[in-house]
Amino acid sequence: MERDISDSELSDDGSYASVNYPDDYYQEGLDPYEDIECEQEPHLPNVISVHQECSIPTSSDENHYPHKRALDSSSMESPQLKIPKLAIPSSTERKTLSKQPWKTEKDPDEAPANLKFAPARQPGVQLEDPSCESTPLDLFKLFFSKTTVETICDNTNKQAAINIKNGKKYKWEDVTIVEFYKFIGLVLFIGQLKLNKLIDYWRNLSIFSVLSPNALMSRDRYRVIARNIHLSDPGEAAVNYRTKKSFDCDRLFRIKPLMNEICHACRSNYHPRKNLSIHERLVPLNAKKGLLADSQTKSINRDFKMFVLTDSSNGYTVDCVIFSDKATFPNGYGMAYDAVMSLMRPSFLGSGYHLYLDNFFSSPKLFKDLLVLKMGACGTMLEGRRGFPRSEENALTKKSPRGSLRWMREGSLLFVKWKDTREVSTASTIHQAYEGETIQKGVKNKDGSWTRKSVPLPTPVMAYNKRRGSSRVSDQLIQYFSVQQKMMRWYQRLFYHFVDIATTNSFLIHRELRKESGNEPMTHQAYIETLTAQLCGVPLSEEAPSKTRKSRHTPITVAVVKTDGSEVNQRKPCQQCTEVRKLRMKGHHQIQKKMSPHLKESLTLHRSHHSPKSQSLQLHLQ
Repeated sequence: MERDISDSELSDDGSYASVNYPDDYYQEGLDPYEDIECEQEPHLPNVISVHQECSIPTSSDENHYPHKRALDSSSMESPQLKIPKLAIPSSTERKTLSKQPWKTEKDPDEAPANLKFAPARQPGVQLEDPSCESTPLDLFKLFFSKTTVETICDNTNKQAAINIKNGKKYKWEDVTIVEFYKFIGLVLFIGQLKLNKLIDYWRNLSIFSVLSPNALMSRDRYRVIARNIHLSDPGEAAVNYRTKKSFDCDRLFRIKPLMNEICHACRSNYHPRKNLSIHERLVPLNAKKGLLADSQTKSINRDFKMFVLTDSSNGYTVDCVIFSDKATFPNGYGMAYDAVMSLMRPSFLGSGYHLYLDNFFSSPKLFKDLLVLKMGACGTMLEGRRGFPRSEENALTKKSPRGSLRWMREGSLLFVKWKDTREVSTASTIHQAYEGETIQKGVKNKDGSWTRKSVPLPTPVMAYNKRRGSSRVSDQLIQYFSVQQKMMRWYQRLFYHFVDIATTNSFLIHRELRKESGNEPMTHQAYIETLTAQLCGVPLSEEAPSKTRKSRHTPITVAVVKTDGSEVNQRKPCQQCTEVRKLRMKGHHQIQKKMSPHLKESLTLHRSHHSPKSQSLQLHLQ
């Protein structure tokens, strides 16, 4: 059933305005348009298009039902909405909404028509000369170019002048492009070396002192730059803020300049391969107020919802859009639908792409509309989504064994249910239901024991696990060396996240270039360390200077003393000579004169019976 628009959702010219929903729906993984059902909902007209002129009926019309809001917490006349955990319809609705039975893996399924892969550009890195050796700094400047940094510096200097005029007391010198690159280098340095407090990086006279920050920038200078970072023109931002209660207010105005530059760089420097993924990325915010000052939701630890398009082969962030908590649905089909359609643009991508989604984004209407654009889709799907088959004939039950499979096809759209530890529902426009794949799973026997058996694995489930898992590589790389810091302003939080995106994407481009040239790429950590050193303008490692130690051996003049050898007579008699030859000799000179040849060969006996001083005897006789 289509959702209808209330009078308050229409602007003066009849266009579609914004509908506000609380965060509880999105925390549960639900989309208000796709999952929420109203009690006692009468039959109403279809959704009004964005560009369609409409006439609002008056209350005097006989057959007029008042337009309903999907949710309005301030209105007492709004219908009570159900917010189920998974929004699964009742059994009576299942029986009446679908008469087609579910099929099993034994029933053959016809393969869908293959979509011809026709990308708008050659997939891969899009550089003028890919064979040219690029340093990490060169790749990073593809995203944070000198023009982009110059704009940030100008806006930051303007913001600092305004703060000083308003009574802020600190020393300020206009930040330059070179200095701001050093600032970003210190941001990356702090992201790699974790300390408890920011001031610990500038601690002096301690065994925990860090040498690099002090040599690059003072603590006060770093903090004053971080405090005054401004991404848009402060004067224009103030004008936009005055219209915050009107529909003309741009909620993301403060980050628009940098966001547009980063997204354009992500799209222009790389073209994705065939398999794509869209997922939600939450940017944490620790602030008293969120993106919208008039938000009625909880104001602590709110997150920004960023929807990211990534290449499933390597995790490259191709494009992204940011939605506030109170999102505007221009197409009238929900935030998830709008996010996907705004990212999957044939004019940029081309056609024939395969998109993998989780159950927050997936819906039958979305999959069908993507197919019209010649793009396939596959993903998990909630059973409560509008258009999902609701039939109990031959359906899975709680007693169905592990590995049981059910599928149903409605034209080009395939629905599959699979029993694992729980029931998994998927949909696809690019796969068959079952192509003979199996997987080893633990199955419980009647006696309570467990054995591993081969159970059928639906093709959409196998493809989803393979492609969707690799799409999280981007998030993992960002989390390893994230530069997020505790800031009071929401746009500064997003600035640090854009630094994370630029750093990760530049590393992935470096890895792609090295693979194409047949060279071994750097590790992620080595790349970040090299980039940090190049941004700061210092060598990555320096050879320690050799420490020259003054010699304590000073030669002195001694007198030459001549001896007659009589001092050696103080030695004890040779025990070997006394016992064997009955000779009683003292000193080396006497032994040398009286020793026979056969006795010289038995010097080992002398060594075993004499003290260490007698070892010099052997050397003297030889």
